Amino acid sequence: MGLFGNKEDGGLMDVIRCDEQEYLVWKWRPSGGANSTKKENAIRYGSSLRVKDGELAVFVYQQKDGSMQDFIVGPYDQTIKTANFPVLSSIVGLAFGGASPFQAEIYFINLSGNIQIKFGIPYFDVFDPRFLDFGVPTVVRGSITLNITDYKAFIKLHRLINFEIEDFKKQIKDAVTKYVKGTITNIPSQKGIPVLQLETKILEINELIQPKIKESLENDFGVNLKRFDLATIEFDKESKNYHELRRVTAELQTKKMEVELDIDLKEKLMQVEGKNINVYQLDKQTEVLKTAAENLGNMGNIGGGGGEGGGGMNPAGMMTGMMMGGAMGNQMAGMMNQMGQNVNQQNQQIQQGSIVCPKCNTVNPANTKFCSNCGTSIIPPVQQQEQLQTCSNCKVQFPANAKFCPSCGTPANQEKFCADCGTKVATGVKFCPNCGKGIV
Repeated sequence: MGLFGNKEDGGLMDVIRCDEQEYLVWKWRPSGGANSTKKENAIRYGSSLRVKDGELAVFVYQQKDGSMQDFIVGPYDQTIKTANFPVLSSIVGLAFGGASPFQAEIYFINLSGNIQIKFGIPYFDVFDPRFLDFGVPTVVRGSITLNITDYKAFIKLHRLINFEIEDFKKQIKDAVTKYVKGTITNIPSQKGIPVLQLETKILEINELIQPKIKESLENDFGVNLKRFDLATIEFDKESKNYHELRRVTAELQTKKMEVELDIDLKEKLMQVEGKNINVYQLDKQTEVLKTAAENLGNMGNIGGGGGEGGGGMNPAGMMTGMMMGGAMGNQMAGMMNQMGQNVNQQNQQIQQGSIVCPKCNTVNPANTKFCSNCGTSIIPPVQQQEQLQTCSNCKVQFPANAKFCPSCGTPANQEKFCADCGTKVATGVKFCPNCGKGIV
């Protein structure tokens, strides 16, 4: 559409309107106009202006002291008159009966529609803070949807002099790229999310990035972010660093599981049959002493013996065995004594009137009928105190359910139990019928 339009467009005057279907900001040009020139921007006073509902027409006048604007909010379909253009009325000369051209750039702004900008960020390295040697190439894709809610703020930021929408979109993409890359790069260290799990945390990452982009678009570009969609986070799974990171991560996870399993097993062993930590430690020390005792039988062969088979008695080996046996005996006695002291201390800590479960030794409140730990029926305190047994060695009385004398360590009622699995064994039996462990 030339400066002097055809008859369909109103004779010698221009018809200024926007026929675009989807747009955010669109610059009006006469037909055939490709660049912003003074000739193109020469608008004839009295031309027809058509602004649809939801649109805004902005007339930008370039003056020596800066640019000025007139705003026409749709719907509007009239000839250009000074009554509706306060700025125009002050700059249009009276020559030629007010029909002389005036210089202005005209922009249409869509106030009711949205614009979607898709973005794609090429491969950039993301590092796991635990393994800084393996930067994994990562690509991100997504889109943003925006609109203009405060057109005066938008125009103030951009001035709309020679405004080009493609340049505007490029600036938006550059800002989005900056915030997306910065956030994803720092997430592993700041949020503790492993690099290899970023693909599965896309919704969480989307929520972290969106507020930053929204603030930037409002402050720096004057537009409103309606929606931010992080579509994909992908790794270059052919890269060497990706495979190396998977390998070291798998090894670390395996070791972590082994440690957790070992801790869990120890905790369960400490709880078996109501054992406390002192009894657990005693069992472990006993196993060590048993192993040493089993090896004493070989001491007699130290240095060789008489005869060809070396089966003769070795005095030096016997003396060594006797010395080690005495040492182990003293250590065992000390362990038993320490256990007895621990039991006495625990008994002193039991509140007056409490009831001790005969099965698991759990301390229960007075008047309790069933153990809170194992559910065993509990005998009243008066009857419980009567169930005692006397040590055959030191004659000290102790609870009937105890397996060892707390004073000297002598097995209760001369009964034997497997030190490995706790199974009761008959007198004279050399191996546990349950686990096969040798009986001391």
